[in-house]
Amino acid sequence: MPPVADPSETTRRLRPVAPESRRGPGGGSTEALAAVTPDPVHSWGAQHTSGGSFGSGRPRPVVGFGEPEAFDDPARTGWSGTLVRRRTVAAAVCFVLGAGLIGGAVAGSWLAGDSGESGEPGTYAAAGGLWHSVPVDQLFPPTVQGRGAGPGGADRLWTRIAVAPDSDCAGAFDPLLGKALAPVGCERLLRATYTDATQSYVTTVGVLFTKADAAAMRSLETRFDKDRLGRRTDLMPRPYAARDTVAAGFGDGQRASWTVSVLTDAPVVVYAVSGWADDRTVDEPQSAADATRSGATTAVAQAGLGHEAKGLADRVERGLRKSVTSSPERPS
Repeated sequence: MPPVADPSETTRRLRPVAPESRRGPGGGSTEALAAVTPDPVHSWGAQHTSGGSFGSGRPRPVVGFGEPEAFDDPARTGWSGTLVRRRTVAAAVCFVLGAGLIGGAVAGSWLAGDSGESGEPGTYAAAGGLWHSVPVDQLFPPTVQGRGAGPGGADRLWTRIAVAPDSDCAGAFDPLLGKALAPVGCERLLRATYTDATQSYVTTVGVLFTKADAAAMRSLETRFDKDRLGRRTDLMPRPYAARDTVAAGFGDGQRASWTVSVLTDAPVVVYAVSGWADDRTVDEPQSAADATRSGATTAVAQAGLGHEAKGLADRVERGLRKSVTSSPERPS
């Protein structure tokens, strides 16, 4: 028989509890526990006396301990293990979806033409090697659709009439433009010349692959934007005139409009220069940025030659971005 509790006892020992009252929620008798009513003096807020007990000499209740949780018990761990597995699967799914969204965002940003410091390093490196890995028909397609690329949103269709051999940049730019591009270097230059569906206009589009890193390309782009280099008539790219084509007489004097686009997420400069196909001389060429403005009334603007240059350059740039996102040589 267990010892009787003495109200004056101050020991901190736990007295033995009767066997029938040792079992709690885990099983067995709970009569001893049911008979005990918690006493407010045993709460954390009760006054603690110097005798080592809470309150002022009132008897302490008999406390019973239930059986401890058995975490290796299949009956208890079955549901818990299922929950853990479900949480693990959910976490894995979230990770895969997140990675997919990030990858999609990067590819979408590139295809949309978003430039800047957020460009992926692997994409930048892959773009620099496209000049020797992408077929000419992929970079400069035989025909290029320009939906909404003409004045007033008119559609355009360009047909390729000549492709220049890949080369260095010697003689490809006006001297001052060549000097402005010199800091990024010239790895390789690719060019092709197109005509419109009516063979009224000719346009040379070029893709310059530089030797520069991303910081140098950003610096060049900033300079072009700040100093408005892309609008100066003494800094124009030169056309590629191919014999026995409607562009045979397309020389420096026939240049009517042009555009130069410095990419910052790839070591690439894309440009285009346009003119009439009848070899007429242009006394006052106008940049595509100015010739495509609303209300522009110059002969170049009215003819839509600014749209020819800008529209074709934009679509070649889009094709370049599409090539780099699908390139098998893209670094992992």
